[in-house]
Amino acid sequence: MDLSSIIRANNVTRERLRELVGRMSDIDLTRDLGDGWTIAAVLAHCAFYDLRIVALFERWQQTGEVAALPVEANILNAALLPLALALPPRAAANLAVEAAEAADGKVAELELEMDLMDKLEEAKGLAVSLLRSEHRKEHIRQIEAALVSLSSAPKKPSVRVKAGEKPDKKLRG
Repeated sequence: MDLSSIIRANNVTRERLRELVGRMSDIDLTRDLGDGWTIAAVLAHCAFYDLRIVALFERWQQTGEVAALPVEANILNAALLPLALALPPRAAANLAVEAAEAADGKVAELELEMDLMDKLEEAKGLAVSLLRSEHRKEHIRQIEAALVSLSSAPKKPSVRVKAGEKPDKKLRG
């Protein structure tokens, strides 16, 4: 995929992320996604990986050296989870959008920095993907699926009891 296509794909998923974050309530952000992750924590996870790209690009721009340490995603994610859960949910959601903007801006700068682009081409196999959209899409789908399943879950029927009446014992808890 050429750089222009990467930039377009990143822009599309960043806007999807912005729209998703904008329409979720604070309660939505606290929804459980399993294994201890909430929607907000997954958004903080996305922010972390986008901010990693920003930090790598800044180092590359300062030093001219293109290298990235290998990433053990499972270890990083396990270490990140308690930090992500400690963030206020809305702050984590907003951070995900801000980090996506920053990462996409750095990737877009490559059009102007062909020397860095050449070095990145030579350094194939780095644990860095300029195509940020793939990681975002994975988690946007995960969040959207969770929100859909929550909204389509069967609701408990409400029981109205008139003042002075006792509820039917069969309907209790």
